[in-house]
Amino acid sequence: MRTAGAAGMTVRVLLADDHPVFLEGLRIMLETVEGIEVVGVASDGAELLEQAALVEADVVVVDLDMPVLDGAAAAAELIERQPGVAVVALTMHAEEDAVLRALRAGVRGYLLKSSGPMAIARALAVVAEGGVVLSDTVGAMVARAALRTTTVGPFAQLSTRETEILDHVARGRANAEIARELFLSVKTVQNHVSAILGKLGVASRAEAIARARDAGLGTGQASGGAL
Repeated sequence: MRTAGAAGMTVRVLLADDHPVFLEGLRIMLETVEGIEVVGVASDGAELLEQAALVEADVVVVDLDMPVLDGAAAAAELIERQPGVAVVALTMHAEEDAVLRALRAGVRGYLLKSSGPMAIARALAVVAEGGVVLSDTVGAMVARAALRTTTVGPFAQLSTRETEILDHVARGRANAEIARELFLSVKTVQNHVSAILGKLGVASRAEAIARARDAGLGTGQASGGAL
């Protein structure tokens, strides 16, 4: 195979997948690519985090369906610990919920396991240099999802993230629940909620919930929660 990265660049890759045959095949394939060095493998999300602390990987390739800690959760934790590491999801899942959850976790690539060897190798080189790679199927899905959310809503003064958090607040979810769902720290959610109250010009979470529900947000089950 041809060189994966730029001239003289070696991309150090850590692989995580709970299927040993696929994992070994992927490792062998990538080790034939000039410019790629496989520096470690892991069979679940927790082991991935352990390995990432021991090796200096540029790119982590992660399956989403793994035991102990799933791939999206492991990716979010890894990116928080090591912001410079690029994460690529390599999975069988092409459902929109799985794609969007992985992207919210911070992955810079989303490929299906049906992708060819050269497509995978090129993706690793691209994300290692700061780019983003989505398989054709996934790219079209993300574009459709973006079109659904680009219309001006009732809270144009809020950022996309703030509107997303307000929707969760309107469902009655506590800050800790929102943090887990969106892969954020509780403190970050608290800061967003405070900003939302200020931008809406309301004095309490209850007032924000009432405004949000009047506008059609918050259609899930309420579970309560303090600001």
